Amino acid sequence: MKAGQSAALLGILLAMASAGMALSQSGAETIRPKPRPILEPPAITAPPDSAVPEAAASASAPPSPEAPAPAEAAAAPAPTASRAADTPPRDPNRGAVTNLPLPRFVSLKTDEGNARRGPGLTHRIDWVFTRAGMPLRITAEYENWRRVEDADGLGGWVHYSLLSGVRSVLIAEEAVDFRSLPRNEAPVVFRAEQGVVGRVISCAEGWCRIQIEGERGWAPAAALWGVAPDEIID
Repeated sequence: MKAGQSAALLGILLAMASAGMALSQSGAETIRPKPRPILEPPAITAPPDSAVPEAAASASAPPSPEAPAPAEAAAAPAPTASRAADTPPRDPNRGAVTNLPLPRFVSLKTDEGNARRGPGLTHRIDWVFTRAGMPLRITAEYENWRRVEDADGLGGWVHYSLLSGVRSVLIAEEAVDFRSLPRNEAPVVFRAEQGVVGRVISCAEGWCRIQIEGERGWAPAAALWGVAPDEIID
């Protein structure tokens, strides 16, 4: 083969090789898969009734240990209410301090007793009792003070140390006959005028035996101030 033909043949071969490579590259590009577009996931929206299951789940969930259950919280004050229910109410007919009956009668221990407007030394004096042994009626109590009144309804708060448990009476009628026995037909022993003070010895069945200046006799309780009509004193 001549040199010229060899060169021509080599050129043809080179051209064919170049064409094959171009064809190969073109085919490769044709079959190469194209990249897929990245799609964002669709937004998820809750159905309209989704709040109901959450509320139901929250209600059914057990309470945390730190927070007490509503029933336990409501039951907490129960002991206090129970103690209050067990405490009986105070009897208004009994003294708040001594638990003795109200009203009740006592007598003035000294010949002077200040009756104040309130239970304490800081309250003004409204009345002064000046007759030792006179009967007084206690109507209220507060600590060491007693509210008292005399036969005319005058008085105030006095310190308990000024009062005595010794019973006395005041003649309430113009004149009262004292008899030897607790009967209207019994002989009269002596007579006492209104305002006289006597010491109570005993009372029973509407009659009281009274001592006045050494004399003793029976008189109807209704004629005396300082005892109840049906009171019994031994």
